[in-house]
Amino acid sequence: MASYVLLLKEYENNETVVYRFGPNENIMGKIELNKLTRKFSELEVIPDPNILSKFYFDRAAQRLAVCLIREGGEFPERTAFES
Repeated sequence: MASYVLLLKEYENNETVVYRFGPNENIMGKIELNKLTRKFSELEVIPDPNILSKFYFDRAAQRLAVCLIREGGEFPERTAFES
């Protein structure tokens, strides 16, 4: 099964970065990454009871981990998880 998660940056400073995430721009939750502790928090779940927010949250976290570790802490305005 293919999966796609869109991530749109909402806020970033030296300590945290916040993205909206979801299957498209109309249905999105919110994830925060603390860059210092490397902990993820789900600030808002995807507001659709037919969509498993955890599924999208886990993949959004994977994509942000790649930005933090492999891409040297560069967080683009728009990115996606695709598999």
